[in-house]
Amino acid sequence: MSAIIQHFLQRPIVALAARITLTFPFWGSGLAKLSDFDAAMKEMSHFGLEPAAWFAVATIIVQLTGSLLIVINRLAWLGAGALGVFTGLTILLVHHFWSIPEEPFRTIAFHTATEHVGMIGGLVLASILSGRPRPETE
Repeated sequence: MSAIIQHFLQRPIVALAARITLTFPFWGSGLAKLSDFDAAMKEMSHFGLEPAAWFAVATIIVQLTGSLLIVINRLAWLGAGALGVFTGLTILLVHHFWSIPEEPFRTIAFHTATEHVGMIGGLVLASILSGRPRPETE
């Protein structure tokens, strides 16, 4: 790796931007659900998650708290673990492509599920990196 790229990647602001970007799907979704709780409950009901209000509240809490822990890099392993489990559960409960008979819905669910697997990998990597010593400037 070139010294310029290595210097860039070691800057604390780059790490912060990466944590914000990694968690965007979660905190963006959590804030959207928080701002329109009725829509959040309808989404939960649509996927058969009842009681919808309880699932909506739990989803918002996991998405926002997990994201915050990663962004501030405090107990990031816990936030990443919570979001990773949450993301894995969404594959089983929502994006279960193996049981969707109609196209293009099966293919859409498949691609979403594979993207979720990639996100879980990114969250594991965030956990690994959060355990490394921080530069003095962070």
